[in-house]
Amino acid sequence: MLFQSIMHVTFFAEDLNRSIRFYEKLGGKVKMAVKYKAYLDQPESSFYQKALETPEDYCIVYVEIAPGQFVELYPKGEEQKEHIVFNRDTGYSHFAVVVDDIFKARDYLTEQGIPILIEPKIGNSRTWQLWIADPDDNRIEVMQYTPESFQLTGHID
Repeated sequence: MLFQSIMHVTFFAEDLNRSIRFYEKLGGKVKMAVKYKAYLDQPESSFYQKALETPEDYCIVYVEIAPGQFVELYPKGEEQKEHIVFNRDTGYSHFAVVVDDIFKARDYLTEQGIPILIEPKIGNSRTWQLWIADPDDNRIEVMQYTPESFQLTGHID
């Protein structure tokens, strides 16, 4: 295969700190954080104006959620439109993460105060799944493989 893994998914956050806290509750760790001032010498950058106005604010934050795999967060810009509705609009729908034990994961998420949108169940691909959402309603599918999981055994219908 050409690719080794997915390196990151990116979201614009309504409240950057709230989103960071959410992904930290999932066990993530901030691995990289860049302030706008890093762009003070780049007037062609889309971050330049903010670098002049709020140089100490963060413009990019990488939260590592698995070794070498990140959720990249940007603060929402003033000109940005409201978040799309889940599964209504073309484009982003969700991302998925794999766990060893779906029920331990559910218990952990519940202990962290993260609402479970869909409780654990076996999906059509013969893989366990449960669903949560981050503070900006970006959906996250939490999955556990089974020996029959189509993702492992292959399945073309």
